[in-house]
Amino acid sequence: MIDIDSAFREANIQQFLDELDRELIGLKPVKTRIKEIAALLLIARLREEQGLATERPTLHMSFTGNPGTGKTTVALRMAKILHHLGYVRRGHLVVATRDDLVGQYVGHTAPKTKDALKRAAGGVLFIDEAYYLYRPENERDYGQEAIEMLLQAMENQRDDLVVILAGYKERMDTFFQANPGFHSRLGHHLHFPDYSLEELLEIGELMVRQQNYTFDAASQRAFREYLVLRMQQPHFSNARSVRNALDRAKLRQANRLVQQGGTISPAELCRFDESDIRQSRVFRGGLEGENGNQ
Repeated sequence: MIDIDSAFREANIQQFLDELDRELIGLKPVKTRIKEIAALLLIARLREEQGLATERPTLHMSFTGNPGTGKTTVALRMAKILHHLGYVRRGHLVVATRDDLVGQYVGHTAPKTKDALKRAAGGVLFIDEAYYLYRPENERDYGQEAIEMLLQAMENQRDDLVVILAGYKERMDTFFQANPGFHSRLGHHLHFPDYSLEELLEIGELMVRQQNYTFDAASQRAFREYLVLRMQQPHFSNARSVRNALDRAKLRQANRLVQQGGTISPAELCRFDESDIRQSRVFRGGLEGENGNQ
């Protein structure tokens, strides 16, 4: 008899799923899909151990969604799950972009792509904004060479390398239409939805606690109002924008404390004042990050 529960525990799958829950708010469809993939891989391994004829599961993936939705974090956890289930040797994650793969002159692309593949061997190669590899409007672009090398590696090194392509959904769809070889090699397509206002607030509060800061009632209300306004602006990047906003709030808090001088309680080193939030130019109709990152 085969003890599924024991095999699940020994693979530490629940540990990684729990870590994903702690690190990422929301994303229930993504977390459900990761659990389903983990179950598939576990059963495939058990079948192999029993000598049952089976094909190795296709592990290459596509992650689509806007910036700051957790794609890189999920890729990191996926690499660890793959490692503990014995599908990759090392379980590390190598993040690459076009600049890491494509050269600027003849003979430059192949060494760069080979180096990225070598560094990722035994783990996961995560290619962010993968559609930038393909630039058909430029006859002298060398992205196609990198694409061909990646396709070859995805087929020939499938026992030692997992490739995850990531980017905006619409652009990735266009990229796959122009490069059907990629789509046919991808076993799993995961879409990462934008966070809701309540989820972003929860993310912000989690980040604040992790960094030993606190919101009081007034600054918490101000931060909610900030997010409502910021979400309507261009270049909003979900959790990434929340982190950037808190970094700016810490800057304002530090300057406020130094300028007021005198003596303060230790609690004041941790507390965000309402003014630390409302000084953002977002409240005045400006774009966040302009003119001194205010």
